[in-house]
Amino acid sequence: MRFKFLIPPILTGFLFLAALPAFSQVAPAYKAPGVPWSIGAGPSSFDVDWGHGRMLGGTIWADWYPEKLSSFTHIRGLGLELEARDISLNRNLPAQKNMRQDTAGGGPVFNWHLTNRFHPYFKGLIEDGSVDFYPLPGYSHDTRLLVASGGGFEYRFLGPLKVRADYEYQIWLGNLLGNTLNPQGFTLGIAYDLSHPQGR
Repeated sequence: MRFKFLIPPILTGFLFLAALPAFSQVAPAYKAPGVPWSIGAGPSSFDVDWGHGRMLGGTIWADWYPEKLSSFTHIRGLGLELEARDISLNRNLPAQKNMRQDTAGGGPVFNWHLTNRFHPYFKGLIEDGSVDFYPLPGYSHDTRLLVASGGGFEYRFLGPLKVRADYEYQIWLGNLLGNTLNPQGFTLGIAYDLSHPQGR
């Protein structure tokens, strides 16, 4: 039933990919040694759109920048991001008594190498979301497909280590107790770049 909700995000993804050649570069991409992955984790602060209070949690992510994808699209910095988040701490309102939001998914990411150390990025994700909420008789948990967009920047500060500041806005598809759910928030974390083990 929820496969019908996949059509708009998939069409958006195709339009995004079709427009990317406009950002292509002439110079060949830098061939980084090592594995084309970057992995990271950090704390998150989200407005869960439930009870109008912010909650805390954690996020892990992995970015994959395969050389073949850059060669095929002629775009340096195009990759895939996988992300998982748990927001379940700091329930500060009665309406958030049992609130918990877990999300996991992935999608395209574009990392713009503005300088050698400073890299702004943009992302679009399709995720599966799980939410626990103040219990009604026999109903205190639900799952939804969601789409998310966001961006931020990464700054390489020590060898292969990068600090990341990330913003994400989520659209949970379908109504939940008659309401739409649009959490948004920030993550600040540290990533390790496996393609640049010496920080090159």
